[in-house]
Amino acid sequence: MASFGVALPLARDSADGFRMVKNFNKLIKQNLKMLLLTNPGERVMEPDFGVGLKRLLFENYSDHKFEQMKQIIKKQTVKYLPAVTILDIKFDNSPTNQDRNTLGISVIFTVPAIGMTEILQFTI
Repeated sequence: MASFGVALPLARDSADGFRMVKNFNKLIKQNLKMLLLTNPGERVMEPDFGVGLKRLLFENYSDHKFEQMKQIIKKQTVKYLPAVTILDIKFDNSPTNQDRNTLGISVIFTVPAIGMTEILQFTI
């Protein structure tokens, strides 16, 4: 079966050599997650690529900081993933996450060209 790219994190697969992404939904979610987790300056030849959400772990949480990060996410998505439209971004700053030094992130997005609406959730 044809594939669109290598699935991250890399893992061996007996059929293809490496585990591959074989549908658009997974590919778009993977690309969006990589955009959110990559620090600006980390990607070769693309110094502006990335949101760098892991930096949030060492910031003082406030509504202003979360709003600022939402704007950065939307700006980066428009620039690097123009087919994706962000509908909503939520940060889970519950006391449980604070005790574990983690931050939950939920991004609801759509890709109008293929009629896809998904939610990307992860914890950093």
